[in-house]
Amino acid sequence: MKRISVIVLSALFFTACVSKKKYVALEQDNGELKSELTKTKVEKEELESKFTIIQQRVDSYNSKINELTNDNNAKLVSVDGVVISENQKAAMRESLSKVPPAYMATAKTLKDSMNLAMQFNLKSSLDNIEEDEDIAINIEETVVMISISDKMLFNSGSYKISNKANDILQKIANVINSEESLDVMVEGHTDNKLMKNNAAVRDNWDLSVLRATSVVRKLQDDYKVAPEQLIAAGRSFYKPLTDNDTKENRATNRRTRIVILPNIDKFFAMMSSN
Repeated sequence: MKRISVIVLSALFFTACVSKKKYVALEQDNGELKSELTKTKVEKEELESKFTIIQQRVDSYNSKINELTNDNNAKLVSVDGVVISENQKAAMRESLSKVPPAYMATAKTLKDSMNLAMQFNLKSSLDNIEEDEDIAINIEETVVMISISDKMLFNSGSYKISNKANDILQKIANVINSEESLDVMVEGHTDNKLMKNNAAVRDNWDLSVLRATSVVRKLQDDYKVAPEQLIAAGRSFYKPLTDNDTKENRATNRRTRIVILPNIDKFFAMMSSN
């Protein structure tokens, strides 16, 4: 009888152990399923958020199309991958008509033509800036580079702009303000003569940067050039035009270069947003 009791108890013990293992396994499976469910919910919310943003963009685009198509003269056309209206295309063609045909000979697309037209207009705008020993103008493709000696803009060793600079900066500002799609980089250059340390100017890096920012501020504050068109950069004495071995050569290297870059992509972006 005792033997039978032992056998029964042993069977119950092993049954309890097996049941516990199954329970733990089931609990683990349950936890993993809950984790997967939570992850799926998060992914669903992220997808719904992304879908909402995309839908808003689609709605905005459709709204723009509806506004344009309600205008009999605003039929949409594609120009080099940019969707614009017939009115905008007509405005571009009117601009092109003012450019001599020979000047447009190399253009293959309307975008090329607009780039060349911007170059032509820039050259025409620069006619009021006379070159001399202190001002040099160089045009490479559609990039205009105006180099101005430091004696035209600053006092020796200073980054404060002198009154002598007003005339040339006004003319340059007129060129920049004539076209919103221009980017303008102002570069300060020095000779290799080391600056004396002071609170504001520690070395030629500081001087070149401070001169560039002084010109940028002048263009923005006094001549109303949009700040988003402007870039200030300092080059110290590491981009000389000539060797810094004589007084005359050092004077040549002390200059401010204003680089005017037509941004055709910005031009087309502005056209498509009108």
